[in-house]
Amino acid sequence: MSSLRHTADPRLDAYLDAARECILDVGWRRTTLTEVARRAGVSRMTIYRAWSDMGSLLGDLMTREWVGIAAATRVASADTPTPAGIAAAAVATVRALRDNELFLRIVELDPDLMLPYLLSRPGRSQEALVDLLAAEIARGQESGAIRDGDPLLMARSLTLAGHGFVFSAMTMTDAAVSLEQLDEEYARHVAASLAPTT
Repeated sequence: MSSLRHTADPRLDAYLDAARECILDVGWRRTTLTEVARRAGVSRMTIYRAWSDMGSLLGDLMTREWVGIAAATRVASADTPTPAGIAAAAVATVRALRDNELFLRIVELDPDLMLPYLLSRPGRSQEALVDLLAAEIARGQESGAIRDGDPLLMARSLTLAGHGFVFSAMTMTDAAVSLEQLDEEYARHVAASLAPTT
């Protein structure tokens, strides 16, 4: 979670926890820095010194949340990354994001908050996720387990594909195709795209 602006002070995690509770309770639009301060048991100025507005606070909260999920589901650093291992980690990350209560609440009440990150620019969370994946790909290339290519390009391509499985998978499920089958297909795509060429 090194991409967070605020990492040195554990008190800030408590403030982010308070903000998370607010958003889960009333949604993003009705959450204020004043309410975050009240829930955290600190003054408004304490929160304002850390974040000038709710947008910057939400950016830190989402980064902590999404990168924490990816870090928990990625290939263990002691292992040599393989196409199958990275595919399994990618699917686990997609599922964890899709089931995350904060993600679900934002999509339910304030889906437009996600649009800039899908249409205009990457967020810090996306950049951190790409960096994690690119590092795994590069390590796998060193051992010959993963095909040659630009790790950053490959990581960005796989992240773009992952967006669809996080945000839109439910639009592609019905009696003929289950969510589990889609996830299995995503894993095959990831593994095949990383496999060394013969």
